[in-house]
Order: sequence, then C-alpha cells, then structure tokens
Amino acid sequence: MSADASFEAARAHLRRVAYRMLGTFSDAEDVVQEAYLRWRSVDPSTIAEPRAFLTRITTRLCLDHLKSARVRRESYVGTWLPEPVLPEPAIGASSAGDDVREDVSMALLMTLERLSPLERAAFLLHDVFDVDYPELAETLERSEAACRQLAARAREHVQAHKPRFRATPEATRRVAAAFQSAMQSGDTRTLGALLAEDAVLYSDGGGKRLAARRPVQGRDNIVKLMQGIVSKYGWPGSAAFTTVELNGHPAWLVREPDGLETITLAVDVERIVALYLIRNPDKLRHLEPQPPSR
Repeated sequence: MSADASFEAARAHLRRVAYRMLGTFSDAEDVVQEAYLRWRSVDPSTIAEPRAFLTRITTRLCLDHLKSARVRRESYVGTWLPEPVLPEPAIGASSAGDDVREDVSMALLMTLERLSPLERAAFLLHDVFDVDYPELAETLERSEAACRQLAARAREHVQAHKPRFRATPEATRRVAAAFQSAMQSGDTRTLGALLAEDAVLYSDGGGKRLAARRPVQGRDNIVKLMQGIVSKYGWPGSAAFTTVELNGHPAWLVREPDGLETITLAVDVERIVALYLIRNPDKLRHLEPQPPSR
C-alpha cells in the first residue's frame, strides 16, 4: 500500500481522535493535515503499524495545540462550547451507534475540557479508542503506571458528570418534535413544560453575536429568558428551521436575518436537561452550504 493510501485508510480515525481531543472541527482538520505532512517526511516501509504511528503523531499534535488553546479559551467571551458536528462522514464516525453518539456528546466534550490535556488523551485513547497501556505510554511518553493513573482520574471525572438516565430514542424524538413545534410558534409555556426543573441553557456567541455570557440555570430562568427574547425580538419571526443531528443529539440549524445558529438538546427520560445554543459564526462555517466547485 502506498504512503498516501495508508494515510487515507486512517484519515477518518485520525479525525475522530483530533475532534474529541480538541472539541473543534476546524482545528481537528488542521491537525490531521499536519499529521499528513509529518507522515510524508518518513519512510513508510520502516513503519510496522501505520495507523498506530499516525494516531501517535495526531495525539501529540493535539497536545501541543491544547497548550495554546487553553490560553485562548481563558479569555473567550462568554461560555465556550465545542463546535457542533453532523454525523458521519463529518467526524469519521463508524456506524452511528449509541457509543459513537455518546463520545461526541456536548456533555462529554464539555467535561473533557475540565481535564488536563494528558488526562484527556489517556481517557480518549484508552477508553474510547481501545489503545492499550503500552502503546498509550509510548504515545504520551509516560510510564504505563502513570498512564493508568491519568486514565483512572479522567474516568472518575467523566463518570461523575454522566447523565442520570438515558432517554429512549422514541422519547427523544417525541420531546424533540414537541420542542420544535413550540419553538416555531414561540410558545414559551410549552417550552417550559418540556424542561427539567434543573435544566441548563448554554449559549455561545463568542463576543461576535448576542448570547448569554453565563449558563442559565433552572427551568424558570430559561423560560423568562425565552419570553424576553420572544417579546423583544419577535422571535422566531422569519427564522427558518432545519432538523439535523449534532453531536448525537436532536438539533436544528436556525437561519435568522443576522446569520446561522444551532440549537441542540440533551434529553433525560422525558425532559430536556440541557440546551446548547451556538451563535458564534466562526464555529458554524463548516455547517454552511459550500459553493459548487468549478
């Protein structure tokens, strides 16, 4: 197999690793491209396992990137949310099963943001991508014992932030359909009835579009916010809604006069426990229709 063919065989896997490490689609694409350039500088005949070698390169590039990304995110205006992604082939997912949906969920990606870069890498490589500890130790340039500790600390943190219950697909579809109907009619009373009492609304405008600077906690506060938006801006007005799936959740692309936004739901049994609104245009460019190539 040629060098390019070996890389293409691993590209989807590398994109999955990079997106989960970084939480941004655009940065993941950049890292994968840099991994390709590194791959082109080696002699493939000297590499026994190209996929493992490329995973190692990609992970190390992500770790380097996270050092600067953390500095940027500390000065980020308002709440930082991961870039939303469509199902495969956008993130190179395998057949869309529950495990794949969960390991790109907004809740998990936000939890991973609270880990150190090494903890994040250890958890993802070992628990999500089934990399064994000897290979993990080589990738992270740490002892196996240290890698076990990193993965264990990360796993404990992730478990503590897991959803309480998992909604069935039928319940999720039912709640999402009711939410969309209420959303398109501006019916805030019905929206409130769909929310869990301790629901949270996260809104990311990145300082470029209007958004709540902090998470809005609790059903009553979310309803008040929505009532204010409907009253002040006449929302939804002429907004156009397109139903999609983002990060394994029911979601909508909402086209408004001032640009695109996404609304994503997390459903726990029969109620919405989290809403993720992304309005920062920098995070939505990859969701915009691409002009036809000439």
